Amino acid sequence: MDDLHFVEDRHHPARPQGQLEAIAAVATPVGEGALSIVRMTGEGVLAVADKVFRKIDGDNFSFASCRSHTAHYGRFNNLAGELIDEVMAIVYRAPRSFTTEDMVEFNCHGGVIVTETVLQTLLEAGCRLAEPGEFTRRAFLNGRIDLVQAEAVGEMIHAKTQTAYRSAISQLKGDLSLKLGSLRTELLNACSMLELELDFSEEDVEFQSREALSARLSAMATELEALANTFRFGKFVKEGVATAIVGRPNAGKSTLLNALLGKERAIVSHVPGTTRDYIEESFVLDGVPFRLIDTAGLRLSDDALESEGIRRSYEKITEADLVIFVHDATEKITEAERTEILALRKKSAHAKFFIVANKIDCVTGAPNFANAPDEQEHIEVVPISALRREGLSELRQKMKTLATGLEKLNEGSLVITNQRHFEAIKNALERLQVARELLIEGAETELIASDLREVLHQIGSIIGKVTTDDILNNIFDRFCIGK
Repeated sequence: MDDLHFVEDRHHPARPQGQLEAIAAVATPVGEGALSIVRMTGEGVLAVADKVFRKIDGDNFSFASCRSHTAHYGRFNNLAGELIDEVMAIVYRAPRSFTTEDMVEFNCHGGVIVTETVLQTLLEAGCRLAEPGEFTRRAFLNGRIDLVQAEAVGEMIHAKTQTAYRSAISQLKGDLSLKLGSLRTELLNACSMLELELDFSEEDVEFQSREALSARLSAMATELEALANTFRFGKFVKEGVATAIVGRPNAGKSTLLNALLGKERAIVSHVPGTTRDYIEESFVLDGVPFRLIDTAGLRLSDDALESEGIRRSYEKITEADLVIFVHDATEKITEAERTEILALRKKSAHAKFFIVANKIDCVTGAPNFANAPDEQEHIEVVPISALRREGLSELRQKMKTLATGLEKLNEGSLVITNQRHFEAIKNALERLQVARELLIEGAETELIASDLREVLHQIGSIIGKVTTDDILNNIFDRFCIGK
């Protein structure tokens, strides 16, 4: 069944007619290396390539007459005919290319000067410099990929773990698109039936059973809710587990950061207040990325710089997925510190919270945790010596429990890693619930149809069936130039 006009026409940008203007960019990181790739796409790129490329032993060679997906060895010259480099030119004829337009890639020698010179020559020959993500944007606009797949390209490039990479590959293959597309088709059918009822409202005709519609909407809500619930893991995969290391000055926070990282990242000193601002570093623990944030020691201070660092520390605590409160085990937990711990726990209610009793190597006998919050307050105490690396294995194991469930990615389960997708699914769920309640109440068909249209809009916005320029700009501006 064709898509409904009241959704598509209102939001979808016009599709390009034919090929767009020629653009060019460097597709590989700029620097010294064996090879660099400079690529161009769009109308007239074959003619541009003919201006600058001379095939060795091919006097009558022309890109316009050669087959797609062929490689050619030759000399890349500037517009004055002077040699710039010997290159391999690879041609992709429309529509058999990433953008579905004519494309030519030049594989030149790596190096900043030669790469920039090749690119500058193409710009002088008739191309303009590509904007960030413009190649991928054209692939989307020309129907080569949908919006989820376009975003997956960026996520695959920036993946820092195998788990993140697998998630991006799953979305690039179209697994999420297929799931959402199936739900969207069902919604289109339901909306169409309701629209027909509105067209025949005077005859009081019911084209679909309200009981059957309610059951199907309930099943859709279950599927969307299951997707939304994966976002917690998705954020961990994409951004890492935000881990705030907090506590009083000189408790060993920076020593713990260095111990977990396995390198001397933070300055360690016996002088309280050494850390004036937070330090952020990442490490991967058995495939789970963690973002460690070493914060300034929590205390009252007359120093303006230290006070600002402490204020930022509290901000990081509220944003964290995991809070590690470092306590000096050589001292008793005072009532004031206990009150402070409970206040921090309340401030970060959504986060996992540990007390790490540090410096146990300096304690004679068993450490005294008599005044520590207990497990009834959902706070565990983990004794360690960050300096001597004692107890770190147990701490790491407890940190990993926060990401229990990430193994689902290995089984091919769909996981939402994108904030935009999560917000759209959440909005769709809210309107779906409203539509279900209206059905139960026996509300007018127009009211039910209105909410289902909004559900359709939210799901369509994820895969790109319903888009705005603002959405596209926000997505592709984050890409590097050349992709």
